[in-house]
Amino acid sequence: MTDLPPILAAVLPWVLAAFALALVLNAWRLLRGPGLPDRVLALDTLYVNSLALLVVLGLWLADKSYFEVALLIGLLGFVGTVVLGKFIVRGDIVE
Repeated sequence: MTDLPPILAAVLPWVLAAFALALVLNAWRLLRGPGLPDRVLALDTLYVNSLALLVVLGLWLADKSYFEVALLIGLLGFVGTVVLGKFIVRGDIVE
């Protein structure tokens, strides 16, 4: 941990815990979801929460590599969401 302002140093562990809980709940919805749209939405929310968790962890540890990994997850998550949406609507990915 670096020289963070005291309020930020006090809040970041709570934020990390909240995002970790959100990841667990998203994984539960992904595994249990009643239908395919619910599972796709859970997967989309899972990657957004993991991206936010990595950004907060990068702030807390003052390491720039976490931001690069978060950017990569964001790009891959967006492409994955588009492909899954296309599969749900058309039933096929490649035309």
